[in-house]
Amino acid sequence: MAPLKSLEKDYPMIDSNFQHFCASQGILSVEDLLIHDLDDLVALARQNSASGRLKQGITQVLSIINGLHQPWLNGMELLKDVQQNKHILSTGCERIDLFLQGGLREGYLTELVGPSSSGKTQVCLKAASNVAKAHRGGVVFLDTGNSFSPKRMAKFTISDMVNKEANQKILQEVLKSIVCHSVFDIFTLLDVLNQLKSSLMSQIQIGGQVQLLIVDSISSLITPVLGGSSSHGHALMISAGYLLKKMANEHNLAVLVTNHMVGGEGGISKPALGESWKSIPHVRLQLSREQGSNTFNMRLLRHPYMGSTCVNFGRVYYLPQKLQFC
Repeated sequence: MAPLKSLEKDYPMIDSNFQHFCASQGILSVEDLLIHDLDDLVALARQNSASGRLKQGITQVLSIINGLHQPWLNGMELLKDVQQNKHILSTGCERIDLFLQGGLREGYLTELVGPSSSGKTQVCLKAASNVAKAHRGGVVFLDTGNSFSPKRMAKFTISDMVNKEANQKILQEVLKSIVCHSVFDIFTLLDVLNQLKSSLMSQIQIGGQVQLLIVDSISSLITPVLGGSSSHGHALMISAGYLLKKMANEHNLAVLVTNHMVGGEGGISKPALGESWKSIPHVRLQLSREQGSNTFNMRLLRHPYMGSTCVNFGRVYYLPQKLQFC
């Protein structure tokens, strides 16, 4: 949680005197105050010459905390929130959208799992381009392996090669709406996500209203900190997952992450990150490529209200060195 000093600018009762009083009791942040015995703190404040102002400062910090709590909502309010705020974003690929009954859902964390060259990054780039172009929304692309390619993005965005001037204008608008960050470890990811969350809370728009957040790939950041006797890596994984879900719900984002496959029992591949991560995504999609062909399949592993199923994307057409769905 926030240091008390960071609240001073917006909350006059949390001034330097209040901060010094709290620091004398080992309280430096909002979290420290929460775990402190408030009755003891109020009693100590009464002994201070500025007792009235100190008690007002304690009340103000508690009111800030209460303001951050999600209100209780009944079924009708939840339905209204879904209908008014949680939109469906087209991926730009007709077959994927049909398979998902429209596309990626705001408020949901969707995971793409699959082996190398199964099309995970391709879907991410296609979705980013289409959200920026068709929905005119902002996209944040967290790139963990230098997979973001403006040239490939241009192939998705430009369809009419006759009017080059108009195409260039469209491409510029699309690329301006996509903010790309290079993220190479879990700690940087958490830092970037918290910065983004603060920006969204402050209503600071990034390339337009942010509608899509992509992490390609989440597993490359988490895998290095897992394993061993320590539970620290597991805790970091759960923290990252729930932060992504929280941001999706509170800020009406569609969150799309990619994950790789690892060997399982009997030599059968399975999604990486284990059983604990398995329960975090709202939607899990498995991509695969049929050996020796250009046929791609998508299988639904998990969805809140859709049964498990599979779709075959058939043959695809080539782009330079890459394949494109649809």
